[in-house]
Parts: sequence; structure tokens; C-alpha cells
Amino acid sequence: MKKKILVIVLCLACVATYAQKRKKKVVKKPAQTTQKAAVNNGSTATSAQPGVDTTKKVAAAATPAKPFDRPLDGYYKKNNILSAKVTPYPNLREVDVAFSKRVWREIDVREKMNAYLASPKQRLIDVLINGIADGELTAFDPTPDAKNDPDGDGFAKPLTADAARARMADSTMVDKFDKDGNKIGSVLKAGEFNPDSVVKFRIKEDWIFDKQRSIFEPRIIGIAPMVKPKAGGLDLDYQPAFWIYFPDARPLLATKEVVSKGNDNTGLSFDDVFMKRIFTSYVVKESNDKDERIKDYAKGIDKLYESERIKKSLMDWEINLWQY
Repeated sequence: MKKKILVIVLCLACVATYAQKRKKKVVKKPAQTTQKAAVNNGSTATSAQPGVDTTKKVAAAATPAKPFDRPLDGYYKKNNILSAKVTPYPNLREVDVAFSKRVWREIDVREKMNAYLASPKQRLIDVLINGIADGELTAFDPTPDAKNDPDGDGFAKPLTADAARARMADSTMVDKFDKDGNKIGSVLKAGEFNPDSVVKFRIKEDWIFDKQRSIFEPRIIGIAPMVKPKAGGLDLDYQPAFWIYFPDARPLLATKEVVSKGNDNTGLSFDDVFMKRIFTSYVVKESNDKDERIKDYAKGIDKLYESERIKKSLMDWEINLWQY
């Protein structure tokens, strides 16, 4: 009798469990149907699901993306050259100048010792052009003015950034035609500027003996990139495109590192190059009573001999000071 009762209880329990599961399945079907209908009507499926917080997804979509953090290209950052300061010249009084000689010289970047000045990674001409474009440097017109600037290198007439850059571009003659196709004239138009076309720089400097400090030293006054103009098929000589007042350019040059062939961490700036005279050059003119250039009285290889003679005369003047 007890076994029969136990069997009946177990059967009732199984029937109740099956009925409860069946009820749950019947309740879930309307929710799924409602969700599909909502999707078909263009509404979001999540809105039909109970217990889902859609505000979090909306907030996540409205949050701006994290800005890109560029990794460091290397294992250390070069900050020393970027924050470099110019070492000023000692003060010089007129009464202390016992000797002064003005010299013009040219630097040819095609020479092996000067090749770093034309490196594609950091060209000197790019530093000057970008400094003019950013307003950090002022370019001056090299055109001679009989009244204010006879030689054209006296920093008398400032140029705009566009005018300075136009002087660096190769100019070409473009023909003009009327509506019938007849040539009515020509106009000179500036082309694209090629930084590799600048192969020479001219420097104007004063060699001064300061008797107060007993030092004979050069002080650079101006620097000018040289261009070779084209006019009517004539082979013209190199001419200054514009002049830069060197003392004003030193703060910019001190923050631009030169590129070396043997060492990526030279620690030298363009200002160091000129102050320490880490370049080779040749003299094209020295101050004289006739205002003559070397090429005015020397030809061919004699121009180079005359350049070396002027260099030697400056060194000899200093050496002769200390002979007793």
C-alpha cells in the first residue's frame, strides 16, 4: 500500500514539473513575436527587451574617441637643441677696434666638407625659407640702390615672404596671345622653387681686432642664398636672391640641428657651424679703395690664388702682432 502511494506522489510531481515548464515556454513566445514585429517596424530590438538599459549605449556612442598618442620615434627625445640659446658676442666699443677688414666669401655646398648644409633631412635653405614664411626672419632686397645701398647688401629694403620666395623660383617667359591666336607679347612668370638648386651661399663678415680683449675674430653680418637667373638664354653669374641679417637669424639657427654623415647625435646647430667655422669657403671680395671684386682683376685659376692670398694676409696680420 505504501509503495502505491509513493508511486502516485512521484507521478503527480512529474506532471506538475512538466506543466510548469510548458507554461514558461508559452509565456516567452509573445515576447519574441513582439521583438520581431518591432524590428520590422524600424524600431530598435533592445527597446522591446525588458531589463535592458539603452542609455549606456547612447552615452558610449556620444563619447568622443581618444586622441591619437604618437609613440616616441626612438628611446630619447632631443630637447637640448630645441631649447638652445644663443651665446651673445662680447660687447665691442669703437675705441677698442684696432683693425677692421670686411670680407665677402662664398660657401659651395657641393664641396664635401659643406655637403651637410644641403642634406635633404635639414637644408640650410629650408631653414631660412621657413623662417621667412613664419615671420621669424626678414629678407632684404639685394638690388643696389645708388643712394641708400650701393652694393645691395646693406639691409635697406625689406621683402615680403612671397617676394622672397619668388626670387628663389626659376622664372620662364610665357607668350601671350590674343583671341585670334596672334602673339602679342611675353610675360615673365615664376616657376616652382627647387631647394636643391641652391648650391651657394654668400657671407658678409668683418674681421676685427679687439685690443681690449686682445682677440682677432670674424663676425658675420649677413648671409644670402645664391641663384643663377635665366634671361634670354644668357649664362649669367650667381646673384644673391635676398640677404638675411645674421644676428637676427642666430636664435632660429641655434635650434636647428645639422645632419652629420658619421653621427646622428652631433649636438651641433647651424649657429655652431658658423660660430665655430665648420665650413670651407673662398673669398670673392675684400674691402678696398676701388671697390673691386676679385673677378674684376683676376681670371681663371688666378681668382683662387687671390682668394688664398687674402686669407693668408688676415692670418699673417694676427701672427705679426705677437712677434717681438
